[in-house]
This record gives sequence, structure tokens and C-alpha cells, in this order.
Amino acid sequence: MKSAALQCNVLSDLVLFSCVGLRHVLVHGSGPEINAWLLRTSHESKFHNGLRVTDAHTMEVVEMVLDGKINKSLVDEINIFGGTSVELCGKDSRLLTARPSSESAVLGFVGEVARVDPSVLHSILADGHIPVIASVAADEAGQGYNVNTDTTVGKLAVTVGAEKLILLKDVAGILEDQNDPRRRAR
Repeated sequence: MKSAALQCNVLSDLVLFSCVGLRHVLVHGSGPEINAWLLRTSHESKFHNGLRVTDAHTMEVVEMVLDGKINKSLVDEINIFGGTSVELCGKDSRLLTARPSSESAVLGFVGEVARVDPSVLHSILADGHIPVIASVAADEAGQGYNVNTDTTVGKLAVTVGAEKLILLKDVAGILEDQNDPRRRAR
């Protein structure tokens, strides 16, 4: 949602859907914003197989941007549009438990979602609030991990039994054939 107008339209629609009784969860990342903040700290963004290589400094920036800046901004906008929303990240109430990526030697603090505990979401959704979740998680020992937003959304949707999954992206998302980006999953 690089366009402010598009972001306003999407968030106002989410509030409208909430007003008519649809319950939904907003999960976000923000690669471009992370890139910009890393540049501000003279830290180069590096990628491996489409995933951000995440050293300790990058992890600190990822958490600051996703859980602090972006999450708070989305919650504020939803509230301005008349909705009520709750800021969360995967670490909160152990919503998401991560494990190191199988490529952690190269990727650093990039994790995979090992477990989803949606119990915190049930009361938030039952009260008519919109949970806004930053794609950051921790392992059992509390180590933070940068987790891929797409796979996080998929695991969360399966765990809560979502009827629909909507991805808003500026890159190819879930594909029927990963070698053919024109063949998106339906």
C-alpha cells in the first residue's frame, strides 16, 4: 500500500466490513519502509532467495518499523475511520512462535512460524475490534525473528479457519507455479 489514497480506501473498507459484522485480521509487513530505515542507519539491505538477510541490527530495525511505526500508523488510521483496532505482533501473547529458518546460517534472524496460538484473537474479534498484526515473532527462548508475512498469513488463516484470504501485494504472491508468476493461485 505505497499509495496513501489506496491505503485510505482499503482501511476504510475494512472498517465498513467490520461495521456490518465481518470479522477480519490485518497482517502486514513493509519491506520498502524497512529498506528506507536501514539506509538511514547506513546499513545495506541484503536478500537471499527473496528473504531479507537479518543480522542483529536489521532485526532491531525490522521490529522498530513493523511493530512500532507501521503497526501504530495502521491502527491510528483505522480508528480515525471509526473502527476500533488493536496493535499486535507475533510476540504478543505468544500469538506466533518462531523457529530459525532452515537457512539461518545465511539468513540470520529470519524465522519460520512453528506454532500459532490464536486465543488472543478470539476475544479481540468477538468484541468487534480489528487485530493489526506485525510479522515479527519470537522463539521459545524469546529471540526475535523476522518472519515472512505471506507464510505467516497463510498459517494464521488455516489456524483460525478463515473463510477468505486476501493478499494485497506489490509482488507476486501465492503462485500455482513458482516458475511462472502469471499463474497466481485462485
